[in-house]
Amino acid sequence: MGRSQSLPRGGDPRFGPGADDAGCPILHVDMDAFYASVEVRHRPELRGRAVVVGGVGPRGVVSSASYEARRYGVRSAMPTMRARALCPHAVFLAPDFARYTAASRAVMQIFRDVTPLVEPLSLDEAFLDVAGARRLFGRPATIARRIRERVAEEQRLTCSVGVGPSKFVAKLGSTRAKPDGLLVVPADRVLEFLHPLPVAALWGVGERSEQALLRLGLRTVGDLAQAPLGMLRTALGEAAAAHLHELSWGRDPRRVSPEQAEKSIGAEVTFDVDVDDPDEIRRTLLALAEKVGARLRSAGQVGRTVSLKVRTADFRTVSRARTLDVPTDVAREMFDTSWALYTALDPGERIRLLGVRAEGLTAADQTPRQLALGQPERGWREAEVAADAAAARFGRSVIGPASLLTGRDPRRNENPTRP
Repeated sequence: MGRSQSLPRGGDPRFGPGADDAGCPILHVDMDAFYASVEVRHRPELRGRAVVVGGVGPRGVVSSASYEARRYGVRSAMPTMRARALCPHAVFLAPDFARYTAASRAVMQIFRDVTPLVEPLSLDEAFLDVAGARRLFGRPATIARRIRERVAEEQRLTCSVGVGPSKFVAKLGSTRAKPDGLLVVPADRVLEFLHPLPVAALWGVGERSEQALLRLGLRTVGDLAQAPLGMLRTALGEAAAAHLHELSWGRDPRRVSPEQAEKSIGAEVTFDVDVDDPDEIRRTLLALAEKVGARLRSAGQVGRTVSLKVRTADFRTVSRARTLDVPTDVAREMFDTSWALYTALDPGERIRLLGVRAEGLTAADQTPRQLALGQPERGWREAEVAADAAAARFGRSVIGPASLLTGRDPRRNENPTRP
């Protein structure tokens, strides 16, 4: 979809929850203010307050904002400093991705209870093809209502659902239904729904292409649909012109592709002030490795390759990677590898950003774990799994990367050392 735009909400009976859903097997389910909503669920005292999740430092960026915060103009991808200026009374929280991943897995399981044809797009949204579920669960709109009810009752979260004949139309429907709504776009009314929308509603229309279309006098999707294809090619290029022309007529042949495997899991941090202190860099790499390890274990995956990303004060970005003998989800192993990569890199400048990423992911339960010669059967991984359990109960921010920062190897009885 193009840049964020304001689409009118429901209320129009032509596209309401009771509209004709014949020929509309595709659902797009989008969780409402997902990160912020999960935080409010975890801390009920925040209910009704403006909550902003994202980087809390001066270089931070907003990841999610509750609707109470959005009333003040706070939006995702906005600099945190700007959000603080717009809504100084908001509660600003650093992200807890392990918590969001766990919530996402529970929500996705609700979807899969209805149909195996679930295509997650991110932690908080997915396409569903419910054509084969009608005999068991009823019409698409009925299934959408059932999903919304289960998410609310079992997860204490809300979602918005678009029902349509294609992925593109269903996605637009969920956007218009927000927050906490349901909208059906009947197959025979797609153009009636689509053509009044601004051109920015089309997938693939960014700020530059929107400006190019506006210069041609094309303000709505209907304007673009009626424009000569040659004019669009001149303004946008062959591929983009063909793509947008098809979408403007509601044509989107893509099928729901279930279980697209995640290719990598990572974490990164932008420092509030550029750093060159080796101890601070080591501590940061430890914390990043701990986040990646927790996310891998929560997702039931292991990674064979560990990559390091470094951005220096002059905005030069370099990456290095190392493939391990055995795939891992152990933070200590990823820290050791990323620190070795960093010392070998020796950037020689102050650091603005660090990132650690696990790549080449496979299912943990399908990947045999091998012990190194002389390595006990219980060690770092068991300590980290115990920390995961404590974090699930008390919160990751309370537990922190303590098992790593002590420098004590849980497999041996030895004096603690610096990490």
